[in-house]
Amino acid sequence: MKHFEKLEAHIKEEKDYLNNHPLYSKINNIDHLRLFTQGHVYAVWDFMSLLKALQIELTCVSIPWFASEYPNTRYLINEIVLAEESDLYIDGRRLSHFEMYLDAMQAMGADTSFIIDFLKDLRNTKKIYQSLENLNVDNRIKEFLKFTFNIIDTKESHKIAAAFTFGRENLIPDMFTSILKEIQRYFPDTELDKFIYYFQRHIELDGDEHGPLAFKMIEELAQDDGQKWADIQAVSKQALQKRIGLWDAIYDSIV
Repeated sequence: MKHFEKLEAHIKEEKDYLNNHPLYSKINNIDHLRLFTQGHVYAVWDFMSLLKALQIELTCVSIPWFASEYPNTRYLINEIVLAEESDLYIDGRRLSHFEMYLDAMQAMGADTSFIIDFLKDLRNTKKIYQSLENLNVDNRIKEFLKFTFNIIDTKESHKIAAAFTFGRENLIPDMFTSILKEIQRYFPDTELDKFIYYFQRHIELDGDEHGPLAFKMIEELAQDDGQKWADIQAVSKQALQKRIGLWDAIYDSIV
């Protein structure tokens, strides 16, 4: 527990700022909401690469199969992959959360062309950093994405888990609750059922299930290794700083 206490103290400033970011109160009409989704969608997409990196490192996805050395963590990863890659959508279909998000964006009239063109380019180049250079978005969004893939490239599971847990999973319930309140406050008569459903699923999964399991994953990976805990602290802080940069970029696009 002492490791988590030190970690929480180390990232408190960034977490407090994110939980009270001026972006949330700035979303006060449908155009603002569209602009928010057009920046945030990249974080929805690259989350899956973090998750898949953990699945590669901490479960067995090769043949012949062998049991990984982290039984509790492999359960967590497989559980999250199941929910994130093939969850039950509002209309009864099985979709990834990224596909749900795109569908919700299109339903509200947000511009999905940039993210779709980026993914087409990436399919062609198969080189993430090259496609990021080709991407026509705010540089802070590019830096957010580059950080994700830099961490993945380390192939160090505790670092990837830190970015995943403290830059994403641990942050999502509070952050999404704040945004959802703004949506319900300003758009009570607007057809945003798909978007609200997406947020509610994240609050439900990450707050009640995935968040606590992710903490156990960190414990299992780091144990009492001082260097690993130092790495986890550093990566967690950087991940939150990159999230602040992403939020600042979206805020500036609205302002």
